[in-house]
Amino acid sequence: MLRELFTIERPPPQTSAVRRLRMLVLLTAAATVLVDLVNLEYAPEGGFGLAVRTIWALLRAVGFLVLMRTIRYGRVISRPFGLILAATTVFAVGRLVVPRSGGLVPPWQVSAGFAVLFLMCAAVIWLLFRSKAIAAHLTRVSRFRQVPVWVLTARVAGLSLSALLLVPCLVAIGTLFDEPRAPYPVAVPVVVGWFFASLGLGFVVPWVMIFVILGQRWARWILGLVAVAVLALGPVVCWWLLGIDGLLRDGVPIVIASLVTLYGLWASRHQPRGEPVVR
Repeated sequence: MLRELFTIERPPPQTSAVRRLRMLVLLTAAATVLVDLVNLEYAPEGGFGLAVRTIWALLRAVGFLVLMRTIRYGRVISRPFGLILAATTVFAVGRLVVPRSGGLVPPWQVSAGFAVLFLMCAAVIWLLFRSKAIAAHLTRVSRFRQVPVWVLTARVAGLSLSALLLVPCLVAIGTLFDEPRAPYPVAVPVVVGWFFASLGLGFVVPWVMIFVILGQRWARWILGLVAVAVLALGPVVCWWLLGIDGLLRDGVPIVIASLVTLYGLWASRHQPRGEPVVR
């Protein structure tokens, strides 16, 4: 066990299909940054909310770089990670390019950039799930335990819930210094509770995930209850404090991540854990 723990893992040989996919992921990361910067140039409105959402969208470029590494090492987790990253990136950038006021269609430069990014994210998902050459490469699991794919999917989606809640919470904090949609005596406690709840999820959920990976039923129930609570309350709070704009820009990704978490738990109900790797 100690030798396995300190062994440096070597990546498997790359095929041409793997190299093309990794290059596509790199270009997608660059396109994410480019579209966000172009949108900042042409956005009719600015403010704290736009800055927070832009920084969050830019951080997704780092996620694509991590995806490149998992693909290079042939990790099975590349599929669920790439699916959630690409899908939420489309919504994260899409909610930025749509103007909050004025015309419904953004400037053509922004629209063209978003269309290219959408096609690139769709291509990444298609290659991850439909390419036989990529499927033959993405076969590596944990060196210590074989984890079912849908458990990995629930894990990735569940870990994203805290960040997806924190971003609109920071936007709501900015509205407290401007014109909050709710009265101050009500809005301030709700936003403060929202903030600490998001941080609490970010601390608790990773520990729960350890036991989910081990197949503990109680941990799966806790994760499911957390996903249901986020699914029920997250979009409502976004709508109440940020309006329809916040519901579309921030509530939709919360709904997607929560549903993916619940489906991953449901799909792996007959195989909640993998077997230890025997060497």
